[in-house]
Amino acid sequence: MESNEKRGNKSFTLNEIKDKMAKYCLYQDRCHWEVEQKLNGFNLIPEAKEEIITKLYQYGFINEQRFTETFVRGKFNQKNWGRNRLKIELKKRQIPEKMIREALETQIDSEQYFATLQQLAHKKYNLLKAERDSFKKQLKIKNFLAYKGYEYDLIQDVLNDLFRK
Repeated sequence: MESNEKRGNKSFTLNEIKDKMAKYCLYQDRCHWEVEQKLNGFNLIPEAKEEIITKLYQYGFINEQRFTETFVRGKFNQKNWGRNRLKIELKKRQIPEKMIREALETQIDSEQYFATLQQLAHKKYNLLKAERDSFKKQLKIKNFLAYKGYEYDLIQDVLNDLFRK
């Protein structure tokens, strides 16, 4: 089934779009939601979009479980995101809650997680040397760590240790 769909000023056949989407998924793991967002730019009829997504699933280009695990591991290791931020980002991508929970449990080591939180807190603390007001300094560190997605009780534990010195 060939189809001339437009993207900007260019037209693509259905097979060309399938190839483009396969390359898009090969570049890095993608979830269903991301693929659907990308396909929206091609102004496809729903049947053509569904056919492409079905083929991508059949050939293993889309795998939600693999995507979720890779996403959690990558964002934690590369960007030092905490569990809260990871959950929010995965929910935005319409990943099921159970899959998110499993990935967070299996892909993040608890000791490494806490060590990363401590490292981020120390780094931010050292960057705020010029800040004389210890309350403001604590607040800035707390906000930074919360933005990164760390849990409030863990942040509080780290700050208590940091400011006890």
